[in-house]
Formats: sequence, structure tokens, C-alpha cells
Amino acid sequence: MIQEVMTAAYTPKSFDPLSTEQISHTICETFERQPLVSMLHEIPRFDGAGLYALYYRGEEVSLYLPLHNLQIPVYVGQGRSSNSATGAKTSARCPVYDRLRKHRRSIEEAKLPLEEFRFRALVLPDVHANLGENGLRVGYQPVWNHTLTGFGGNEQGSSTRQSKKSKWDTVHDGRSRTHGGVVHEANKLLAIVKVHIAQQVASYNDLPWRHPDTDTYEDLDG
Repeated sequence: MIQEVMTAAYTPKSFDPLSTEQISHTICETFERQPLVSMLHEIPRFDGAGLYALYYRGEEVSLYLPLHNLQIPVYVGQGRSSNSATGAKTSARCPVYDRLRKHRRSIEEAKLPLEEFRFRALVLPDVHANLGENGLRVGYQPVWNHTLTGFGGNEQGSSTRQSKKSKWDTVHDGRSRTHGGVVHEANKLLAIVKVHIAQQVASYNDLPWRHPDTDTYEDLDG
């Protein structure tokens, strides 16, 4: 259907294809067209830095059931080719793969069902991965980035192992790491997460890069 407007009320739309916002939208749309890959088996090794996200695709974990057929990730991150503080190149050839492998181990240690999780990844320069990660994190507010924080954190060194247990580890206990103690109440966190996920689902179709056909994705479930 062609939309017609009164001449007196017409103002042309402004569009800058190279704006930071538009580039971010393009990266997010391209990212969401990548296949979903099962985390049940060891992740095949691949080179490159870039953007990745984790998704829940199951029925066993009722907390995340509202997300199981949507493009809303539970976690978004990136593997960088350089140290953001110094600009020096990292020694790892496979930073995205390395991060995903670590996350797979965390999910397994927390006794979450690996067969119900998927990941997708896109190899990108650091600057574009930054834009994509920011777009996905601000747009979706993934629950493990936004509410149950601590999932992506590294094990504390010997001098800082008295750090308190993270929100993620409070709800999904079991990782083989040392904590100084518990400061969060799991039941309160669960209530907050349920509200947060309901809000995510309610605003699902509001994102500017989303198109109906991106809900039809290739699922490499192994």
C-alpha cells in the first residue's frame, strides 16, 4: 500500500547511510541472519575477532522459556583482536572461539542443559564489533548482561578471590571458582528476571533493524 500525504504536510525523510546509528543497525541485522549453532558438542575452532551472542532454545529452564523462539539473546559479547586499553594486538588467534568455549564451560558447570543453548557469531573488526555489541545490548538488554550480571567475568586472581558471588552465580550456582560469600538473594533475583524478560518480550518488535523474516533462521542443532 502506497502512503499518500498532503503536500503542505510533507517533509522528506533524512537518511545518512554512514551514520553510526545506521551502521549499528546494519551490523545487528546482518548478525541476526547468521545461523544458530548448538552448544551441546565442543565448538569447532575458528579464527577471528568479532561479535557473538548466546540464545536459549529449549523448554527445561522455565525462567527463560519466554525467549525460546525469539531473537532475544541471553548474553551478548565480543572477542577483541586488540587490547582496548593499549591498542596492542592480542596473542590469541581465536578470541571469539575462546570466549564461546569459556561460556560453554560455565553453562555446563552450572548444570544448565547445553543442548538447549545456541550461539551465533560474526567475524568483524573491533570497531564494528563495538557498534554491534552496543546495538544488541541496548536494544535487547540481554538478561545475563543487564540483570544477572557476572556471567562473562573471569575467575578472580589469588589476591581478589574474596569478591562476592555474582548475581549470575547466585541463581546458577556451580562454577568451579572461588567466591568470598553470597550477597544476593536468589528468590529476589528470580522475580526481577521474570519482570525483565516480560518487558523484553513486550518490546520485541520495536527495534529498528528487526524484520519479520529474521525470525526464520537456520538452526544448526548438531
